[in-house]
Amino acid sequence: MLDFERPIKELEERIAELHRLAGESEGLQAEISRLEEALEAAKRRIYTNLSPYQRVQVARHPERPNFRVYRDALCEDFYELSGDRHYGDDAAVRGGLARIGEHSVVLIGHDKGADVKSRVEGNFGMAHPEGYRKVKRLYGLAARFGLPVVTLVDTPGAFAGRGAEERGQAWAISEDLMALAAVSVPVVSVIIGEGGSGGALAMCLADYVGMLENSYLSVIAPEACASIIFRDSSRAEEAAAALKLTANDLKEHGIVDEVLPEPLGGAHRDPEAAVRAVGEALERALSGFADTPRETLLGKRYARYRRIGAHPARLSP
Repeated sequence: MLDFERPIKELEERIAELHRLAGESEGLQAEISRLEEALEAAKRRIYTNLSPYQRVQVARHPERPNFRVYRDALCEDFYELSGDRHYGDDAAVRGGLARIGEHSVVLIGHDKGADVKSRVEGNFGMAHPEGYRKVKRLYGLAARFGLPVVTLVDTPGAFAGRGAEERGQAWAISEDLMALAAVSVPVVSVIIGEGGSGGALAMCLADYVGMLENSYLSVIAPEACASIIFRDSSRAEEAAAALKLTANDLKEHGIVDEVLPEPLGGAHRDPEAAVRAVGEALERALSGFADTPRETLLGKRYARYRRIGAHPARLSP
């Protein structure tokens, strides 16, 4: 339960208690109806006016659908491929051959895990260099077999520990970016939760980028930004607003192509609806790129990223 959800929680608990006591009492049934109306009004008021930092909190919710949920719901078949052929396998990133609808693809995603054991095993979705080297291997495999790349992004960021730096974390991410820029197949990415720094960017330099409305994409976490800029991590809410990290902000700046709707209260409230929204977006994007020639695809990708951050005057002929 997030702090801003407490009024909702209190109403839900009150309604549950009245249901237990009500029986056939008409007086209590009327009170239950009144409270249920108040609950719906509170949900609409709170969830339709979330601040950027509140959306970050929703994106981090432990019950939010993760990569495994989308993989199992959207893929008729998934054959996982492991290892980077250099050091080892990284459970924070999963990938392999899959079929989504009528499209054969290479599916890759950050895996935060579903319970304590799997979350620790996957380092809470923070990948190591071997994870990003595995990702590069899968990009190459997709190009070799002419399969679109589909990535589901959900990471606080690449692991920033000493061991990761010693094994070339930054170099591994930069190689992923180079590989994505040049890969000759469509790249479709959806940010389903957290999109933290280079750890996310290594998997969303894409021809299409969609974002669930309560996800975020940022060069730095709000808490870390506040610590650096304001010397005060408690100003994370202020930092989140300045970072322009929400889906709507990024859509306005041309970084994201589409904001995907979530159930009221977040994807964790109705995972099936969130999965359906992501599945429909993937189907539209994959179908749209199905007959795009290689030269056109690469040319549009180059132009897309040249436009980001450019002053309007410099974009005119």
